[in-house]
Amino acid sequence: MRLSALFLLFVLLCATVTAQLPAADLVVTNANIQTIDQKRPKAQSIAVLDGRIIAIGSDADTKPMIGPKTKVIDAKGRLIIPGFNDAHVHFMETGAQLSSVDLRSAKSPEEFVQRIKEFAAKLPKGRWITGGQWDHENWTPNNLPTAALIDSVTPDNPVFVNRLDGHMALANSLAMKLAGVGRDVKDVAGGEIVRNAAGNPTGIFKDAASGYIEKAIPAWSFEQELEIAQAATDHAASLGVTSVQDMSAGTSAGAYQELLRRGTLKTRVYGCSPLNDFKRWANTGVRHAFGDPMLRVGCLKGYADGSLGSTTAWFFEPYLDAPNSSGLAMADVTTTMRQTIQDADKAGLQVRIHAIGDRANATILDHYQAVEKANGRSDRRFTIEHAQHLRLEDIKRFGELKVVASMQPLHVIDDGRWAWKRLDEKRLKGTYAFRSLLDSGAVLAFGTDSPVASLDPISGIYAAVTRRTLDDKNPNGWIPEQKISVLEAVRAYTLGSAYAEFQENLKGSLEPGKLADFVMISDDIFTIDPVKIRDAKVMLTVVNGKIVFERR
Repeated sequence: MRLSALFLLFVLLCATVTAQLPAADLVVTNANIQTIDQKRPKAQSIAVLDGRIIAIGSDADTKPMIGPKTKVIDAKGRLIIPGFNDAHVHFMETGAQLSSVDLRSAKSPEEFVQRIKEFAAKLPKGRWITGGQWDHENWTPNNLPTAALIDSVTPDNPVFVNRLDGHMALANSLAMKLAGVGRDVKDVAGGEIVRNAAGNPTGIFKDAASGYIEKAIPAWSFEQELEIAQAATDHAASLGVTSVQDMSAGTSAGAYQELLRRGTLKTRVYGCSPLNDFKRWANTGVRHAFGDPMLRVGCLKGYADGSLGSTTAWFFEPYLDAPNSSGLAMADVTTTMRQTIQDADKAGLQVRIHAIGDRANATILDHYQAVEKANGRSDRRFTIEHAQHLRLEDIKRFGELKVVASMQPLHVIDDGRWAWKRLDEKRLKGTYAFRSLLDSGAVLAFGTDSPVASLDPISGIYAAVTRRTLDDKNPNGWIPEQKISVLEAVRAYTLGSAYAEFQENLKGSLEPGKLADFVMISDDIFTIDPVKIRDAKVMLTVVNGKIVFERR
């Protein structure tokens, strides 16, 4: 009798608990969930309420949370992972490029000119042509373009189109005229104006020298900013990118805020400002990761050097194909930058420095180490953006100093087509050293550098796992010893990126209490042939518990 009473009490308690379970807003069932949570790596179902995950487990675990108003999605066995977090993107430029001339895939100077001609023909007189993202390494021979090449097809439109790495750009003669740039213009520290034999600018401006032309380009109106930001966030949603760390947010926060107010911002944004802007933020009392989960500020972006493609990345030794140059250091790297980093860090702001060449990376690691010694230990999360070419002795310093390596795997399979022409075998051993960095204990945070490369993170995972170059000349991978697993690559695109922005307790893995940001993918990228990963598609994107993209 006593046992029967206890059993009845147990049944009543279970019924009471079940009755008290909240009805979820959204439940996904019959899924193949890779949580990126080491405590529970896999699951079948996920339940969401008020933008947060309230349960993750089996279909039986979430079934009691399905109420009359709950939206239920049958995943039909498809893969679900946390939403992708792009740790290094130029978000507004990504949106702008969607409506700009596309020069990335132009295979010759003739095709380059033709695309500009066709684009210019659609524009009113006087409208600037920017963006572009051209790559002269696609051409044979790979000579840099000149103003003379495009002047005849752009007589009424000033042009300033970027190379895809963003570290040099081509101006036509009209743009140089409007900017007041002629033979007598002086070179600038941290930049280079390419000149012909007579000393006249050819139209190519590298790194800091681009400022000569940029000052003449009209600023976007606020309405243009809204259109560009909306295009960027819509595009991100279609690729499963639920968070971005915008390295050139600048004054764009107003546009993001307005989209948030309208309810059309589909991407969480962490906006970085220029490093030298630190006093303005420090004076307002802003610290790193300030804001709400949708829109935050508090990171500062600086530059140590340029890029490999523009031969402006800063190395200890000269380029093989430019023996008179070892690249360009930005003007403040060896003068005021260390003090600026120290002051910004002391103010509680996060510092993130672009460094590509081995000397640039070594110098920034030295700066970070000195600043930590001066300011004392704290959870500062210094980050090196790109960290592309490292001396072997510097790789271990990332782990020792707890410096985040914010890297873009799509650059691997692009640069691998031609980097060997610039760097010797010894230097290439430390190129995009994903495996060695992870083994050092460093945190990898993956991104794309869009619009320098495609915003598509699935292509980035393919690149990190296979390292097969875009020309298919390295079927076993370029520097294959630096390959990483699919799980490691996904972790770098999710939890690693969340760590880089102080948000690993809110997102980056699928756990109860965390933000409900996740994506459904057409194929199981963890089990298919790695070469086929690039063909997988995002089928569904959920941000804050709401569907923001669904493939039809």
